[in-house]
Amino acid sequence: MKLEVRLAQWLLAAAFLIAGGFRLWQALRGVPIGNDALLLSTVEVLIGVLLAAGWQLRAVALFAAALLLTDAVLSHPFWEFSGGAQWTRLQQFMKNMGLVGGLVLLSGAGGAKRR
Repeated sequence: MKLEVRLAQWLLAAAFLIAGGFRLWQALRGVPIGNDALLLSTVEVLIGVLLAAGWQLRAVALFAAALLLTDAVLSHPFWEFSGGAQWTRLQQFMKNMGLVGGLVLLSGAGGAKRR
């Protein structure tokens, strides 16, 4: 695998490991966190580990992209806001879209060799 693809793989994995790991760490320190957030955080850490390891890279990257796309639509509905709140939500939405784009590219660039 090319160096730039491997770097992208690890950076995308880090995004999931840090986001999920931070929330799990906070929960272990007693910060209240809902069961849904705990489950999502655990899934994020697992995705991060699987991406970093390169296990079933194409499938894991596409699953992660679908998860982020769903999260963007459900958690950052910028179209329901106006003014500064809309801008903040749009930035968060587009951050997820950028990660989705990177994961889709990774799913095509990495993984099993094509015949």
